[in-house]
Amino acid sequence: MSAKYETRDTVREEKIRNEKLRVDPDAVSTTSTVTPIFGENKTNTPTHEANDVDMLAGLTSDLRTVKDTFRLQDVPREVLYIGMAGLVPYVATTASTLYLAWELKLAHLNGMGYLVNRETAESLLHILEPLQVGYGAVILSFLGAIHWGLEFAGYGGRKSVRRYAIGLIAPALAWPTILLPLHEGLLTQFIGFTGMYFFDTSATTAGLAPPWYNTYRFVLTFVVGASIVLTLIGRGKIGDGFGSVPNPTEHLRQIRAEQRWNLERESSDKLTRLEIEESKRRRNESTTKSDEDEEKDSRETSNEQEGSEKNEDEKESGAKGDNENETLKGDKKTKPRAKPEEQQKSESFSEKKEQKDSAGAASEPKKNTEKK
Repeated sequence: MSAKYETRDTVREEKIRNEKLRVDPDAVSTTSTVTPIFGENKTNTPTHEANDVDMLAGLTSDLRTVKDTFRLQDVPREVLYIGMAGLVPYVATTASTLYLAWELKLAHLNGMGYLVNRETAESLLHILEPLQVGYGAVILSFLGAIHWGLEFAGYGGRKSVRRYAIGLIAPALAWPTILLPLHEGLLTQFIGFTGMYFFDTSATTAGLAPPWYNTYRFVLTFVVGASIVLTLIGRGKIGDGFGSVPNPTEHLRQIRAEQRWNLERESSDKLTRLEIEESKRRRNESTTKSDEDEEKDSRETSNEQEGSEKNEDEKESGAKGDNENETLKGDKKTKPRAKPEEQQKSESFSEKKEQKDSAGAASEPKKNTEKK
């Protein structure tokens, strides 16, 4: 499409809007242009050949416009080739999803697939569908980053707030889709791609993007949107009976459920251990108390036995003392009182001295007679 038709001529539009309509009676038809259903048509209508020529001319013009649009003559070749190469993963995942959906449907009807079995098809779907969602999030974020690049380059002037906001909206909408289920994630990305196309169209019209960018984005958005729609149709043909593709949200829910179950099990185990320890402590306390009671009873019993034995010994010693006192009293009455030991020693010493003195007196007359 020519670049002059992509830019708005505001001066010419204002001039046409201010012009007044002119009256031209010669251009007014006096016959009806409505063909009657019943009855003969008596009006002078154009021939069928003229109508066919006019209709073919309009159709040819529309086809030419579509052809010029998809030819992308004004788009730089490098940008065109890289953009078309970026569509290959989207188209490939969509085609694979449709084929695997057909295989699963065939396996459900006949018991086996054409080339792959049911388990293999489901495993491949579990790989392909998250890849398509993740790749779509990357591409949608890239479309927002293009506006940042245009702002850095200063293309069409400085529109910092507007361009930066568009660049932030795209990734903010794209990346949460990887946490959503498949259908919700693809629908959200479809809305994001469509919205970014309208942002890019308005930027191109305002001169904030190259003139060819509007047509280029239309082609890419058309292919991506068709791929998303076909993926949803193929996944819808499978149904829910073949198992849903796990998404990160379900994984997080499973992890949280496992963590919750582990916490509950740990708490129950802890309560069980505490109950066991409490029962052991109570058992030990009861055992210790019974041992103390037995020891106390045995000690009291031994004390009672010792006390009774002591009382018996005291009674026996008291009886013996009474008997000895009675014996001593009887001896005092029958026998003389014994002298003390010292008195006996002094008396024996005096007797020995007296005997010695008497012996010395007797020996003195014998000595005298011998001298004479």
